[in-house]
Amino acid sequence: MSEKPTEPASIPGGDHATRRPPPPPSRPARDLAARAVAAGAAAGTVAAGLAVRAATDGAFAKYAGSALYTVLLCALVAFCVPRARPFTVAATALGLSWMVEFAQLTGVPAELSAHSTAARLVLGSTFNAPDLFWYAVGAAGAWAVLGAVPRGRD
Repeated sequence: MSEKPTEPASIPGGDHATRRPPPPPSRPARDLAARAVAAGAAAGTVAAGLAVRAATDGAFAKYAGSALYTVLLCALVAFCVPRARPFTVAATALGLSWMVEFAQLTGVPAELSAHSTAARLVLGSTFNAPDLFWYAVGAAGAWAVLGAVPRGRD
């Protein structure tokens, strides 16, 4: 009487120890996936901003909008530079937000905003010091979310 082979290769599914995990996705594939997530985050942030404006008014709506402005910039930075570290994304977005706010001291954004709805939405028109704080709140929130998301390793 012959015995049945019991080597792992002869048992269906029994070669687990010799299998290697599939290779990680390529960099371009990871970048594309990261960009898709960032684009979705940007769209979600715009939707959140519109919802806040529709549902509330006054100081809450204004400062929530300021924080969301920086969150949107974080999403756009992450879209443009998908391999950037979360701190770099948040710091860049915060710097851009502050730069736009301080540019309002020159009057140039107000002039552009008078002639263009897009300029008014992107650049604003008047300097408001409390916005600087709320931009930092938005950047900190985005940094926390980005830091919690697992990143692919190169």
